[in-house]
Amino acid sequence: MTTYTVADYLLDRLAEAGVRHLFGVPGDFTLDFLDHVERHPVVEWVGCANELGAGYAADGYGRLHGLGALSTTFGVGELSAISAVAGSYAEHVPVVHVVGAPTTAVQAAGRASHHSLGDGDFGHFARMTAEVTAAQEVLSATDAPAQIDRLLAEVRHRRLPGYLLIPADVGGAPVEPPSSPLPDPDVVTDPVVLARFRDAVAARLEASDTVAVLADILVSRLGAEDALHGLLGHGLAHASLLWGRRVVDESASGYLGSYLGAASAPAVRTGIEGADLLVLAGVQFTDLTTGFFSQRIDAARTVEIRGEHARVGDDDYCPLAMRDALDAVSAEVAVRSDRLRAHDSPSTPTPPRTPDADGPLSQRALWHEVAAFLREGDTVLADQGTSFYGMAGERLPHGVVFGGQPLWAAIGFTLPAILGAALARPERRPVLLIGDGAAQLTAAELGTLVRHDVPAVIVVVDNAGYTVERVIHGLHEEYNDIAAWDWTTLLAAMDPRGATTGVRVDTVEDLRRALTDARTSSSLTLIQAVVPQDDVPPVLADLAAAAAAANHRA
Repeated sequence: MTTYTVADYLLDRLAEAGVRHLFGVPGDFTLDFLDHVERHPVVEWVGCANELGAGYAADGYGRLHGLGALSTTFGVGELSAISAVAGSYAEHVPVVHVVGAPTTAVQAAGRASHHSLGDGDFGHFARMTAEVTAAQEVLSATDAPAQIDRLLAEVRHRRLPGYLLIPADVGGAPVEPPSSPLPDPDVVTDPVVLARFRDAVAARLEASDTVAVLADILVSRLGAEDALHGLLGHGLAHASLLWGRRVVDESASGYLGSYLGAASAPAVRTGIEGADLLVLAGVQFTDLTTGFFSQRIDAARTVEIRGEHARVGDDDYCPLAMRDALDAVSAEVAVRSDRLRAHDSPSTPTPPRTPDADGPLSQRALWHEVAAFLREGDTVLADQGTSFYGMAGERLPHGVVFGGQPLWAAIGFTLPAILGAALARPERRPVLLIGDGAAQLTAAELGTLVRHDVPAVIVVVDNAGYTVERVIHGLHEEYNDIAAWDWTTLLAAMDPRGATTGVRVDTVEDLRRALTDARTSSSLTLIQAVVPQDDVPPVLADLAAAAAAANHRA
């Protein structure tokens, strides 16, 4: 009879929490654990080219699925992944980082083991990781099940990463299987606080003629999108920050556009900053989504709804879950919907002019054609830089999930992340938009995408360097240049079966043809889209000017 072990317990609990894929790179301290992964009926191993890419893939999985999982070896492996884990922490993505470590006997003896610093202290890396994780556990053979359950509960509740260190001998220690399900997240809302909040909102609504909503990423992270949509269904004018584009329907009549502080379109800025009452739903203002904090929002005229608390003017309401707070606002708006709807009549923006099909490819034409290509059910990840900000001026079809990483802002993140996102939601078509400089950082995971038959559409923007850096500082400096790559040949080298398609385009017509072909393809398509080196999307130009000023401000 096969012994049930700590490793089995962990995998069963991950599976119970919805995890179906474990991303990582093997190391000798993890190999016994990976034997259990290989035998597990639910959790599938996804080997990546390096630990950083595996961390990004787990993050992409967590964004689409609610929880991601990553496995690395002690020291060299976990430190390679720590930037990815830090990004998950900054952007509120729950990821469990499982680290295989030397045996308890080796650690107790203080031996100079490989992958350590040689000083006998095996806690260095756990202490480093504690700064970018919400919970940490070093498993023991006697208490591992309780430790695993405790960490998973914290990660799921706080929507932040957790760190789980498994000494090589502990993973194989015998334990009893789970005897009860993982506990549900604690009830957050205090009914008395909710009633007070609703009364305060009602009073503010009575004194307001115009009401608008500004939504952002925390609505999605905290699973409150349905509640937000219920509020917006009353016809209120609304906008989102670029970070949270996925939380609203951009085809809705009340949608104003993306709010970017001073870089916003005039109608968006007027509708948001000029409303008598502004509901901030899950908003976190960051420099790269507000034109370096150029928003002009009067806190006295806001209802701010965060993770477990809300604020109306100067008054705080806690504990109050976001979903409950949004439902309360929606109920009070419903009572007054006819009056409020009459004052909210956002104008529909003029569609951008269709690019000349015979002309050379430009940034404006590129993003216009990509937006026209997208369909409901697509998952779109846009890397920081021209891709993320180039799409800022385009409306997305209903049902498109759009994501980026504008707070942690690690270029190259999206190439491995699209792997995780695609495996998390295989029914959605994965679309990756990434610059050539960013793609070079994580290009090795292109081979992982091919290996796992991910039918992604990848647009690599070939503009010969770090354009986002050029427009901030050093437009023609050598430090913003990169090596020139033939991306279609690189793809062919990573695909000995010849199942994928790579095409280079430099005209609008060629791009349209390539996108049309990609739409009907069942395998990966990479489009190397060549645009002028100094061509910059308007939103990025405005943001870069603000960044340059901020970087030189005393």
